[in-house]
Amino acid sequence: MPPKAEWLESSLVRRILSALVLGPPVLAIVWYGGALYYLLILLVAVQMAYEWSRMCGSGTVGPGGRVVIGAVLVAMAMTSWLDLSWGVVAVLAGSLVAYIGARIEGAAEPRWLTLGVLAVGAPAIALLWLRADLDQGRAICLWLVLTVWATDIGAYAVGRSIGGPRLAPRISPNKTWAGLAGGMVAAALVGWSAGEIVGSPSPALLLFVGAGLAVVAQLGDLSKSVVKRHFGVKDAGQLIPGHGGLLDRADGFITAAPAVAVLSLIAGRSLLQWP
Repeated sequence: MPPKAEWLESSLVRRILSALVLGPPVLAIVWYGGALYYLLILLVAVQMAYEWSRMCGSGTVGPGGRVVIGAVLVAMAMTSWLDLSWGVVAVLAGSLVAYIGARIEGAAEPRWLTLGVLAVGAPAIALLWLRADLDQGRAICLWLVLTVWATDIGAYAVGRSIGGPRLAPRISPNKTWAGLAGGMVAAALVGWSAGEIVGSPSPALLLFVGAGLAVVAQLGDLSKSVVKRHFGVKDAGQLIPGHGGLLDRADGFITAAPAVAVLSLIAGRSLLQWP
């Protein structure tokens, strides 16, 4: 095994190269929206559902796993064609169907498999619904994507540089409180910058919103770590060099995207236009 410093360096290099390759086209698609945006969310959701089903199925995707993927697709279609409320109904109904299917199939972990519908379907329909806002959809989705990315980068960079007490040693031993603080600061700066760019009534407030969203995104990361630890896998997949699978790379959206959608629903307007 190479020395620790070399391993960290090679891991960081792979992360940077992956970000440089994948970041610009993703941001461009989020900017333009339309059919390409829907296709992007569709492909990402299918891959994440596939990776989740493989984790819960000992490396294979059985009938229950295919139901998970199908339920996510139905929820996305219902959200796009009808409304977010129908998408939520589809996610809940799909979870029930997936659980029944997994029990009939005799899957070893039907409850964990069923959680895949919620873990993938909820952020997928939230991202579709948020982008559909003609006035603020582009800005809120760009802000959300950049905030989650900033959280991941800030947490990784600060956590690796400083170290210190572990955030959740039984769940994810590599995560530290310093890393969480670094992610919060990075996300807060993104929030404030976004507020200035879009002319938010209170850009300073978005400092705190961004920091709070970083904590929510880290909860998504930790929840995925719980699943991986339960099934004894290091990465959900090997699709992206330096990151593992899409589920490893986009885990922050599992909690962050639904949280932004819920807050927008409660406030009746985009978070970028608070208060």
